[in-house]
Amino acid sequence: MAHGEVLEFEEYVRTRQDALLRSARRLVPDPVDAQDLLQTALVRTYGRWDGIADKRLADAYLRRVMINTRTEWWRARKLEEVPTEQLPDASVEDSTEQHADRALLMDIMKVLAPKQRSVVVLRHWEQMSTEETAAALGMSAGTVKSTLHRALARLRQELESRDREEPATGALEREERERCAA
Repeated sequence: MAHGEVLEFEEYVRTRQDALLRSARRLVPDPVDAQDLLQTALVRTYGRWDGIADKRLADAYLRRVMINTRTEWWRARKLEEVPTEQLPDASVEDSTEQHADRALLMDIMKVLAPKQRSVVVLRHWEQMSTEETAAALGMSAGTVKSTLHRALARLRQELESRDREEPATGALEREERERCAA
């Protein structure tokens, strides 16, 4: 790679790293894994940087690399989790309702397949259009719409299931969070 392109890549990373880390954080729940995901995607993108003709599409290219990398990791994982009837309580690090909602959402997002999770993240968190999402994921706009519809239905189902399982506990936890926040 030419020296000018190396400098161009370094400038790109410097200006976009916060936004890209947020994207990675939305794809994997653990902050350390998100940093690893972004770092791996940057290394892979660096090797292909001169092949990206339109640098305005670098974000889409890098997000696609992150999604592919996350999918590779997911497929290669060792299944150490054991399915159970009872879901564990979601841990809440911060006492504010916003952080509790975010933690619950990130926990619920784990029920989605990688493809569904990618569509939800790009459409709702990254606020990409259906067409942009389709281009980033290499699928048709119709597939994005149907995948998003099924993913949101699955998230609603999971949320309702959790509400039915622990209605009294959930109300007590909300009251406790409100007291702590006050």
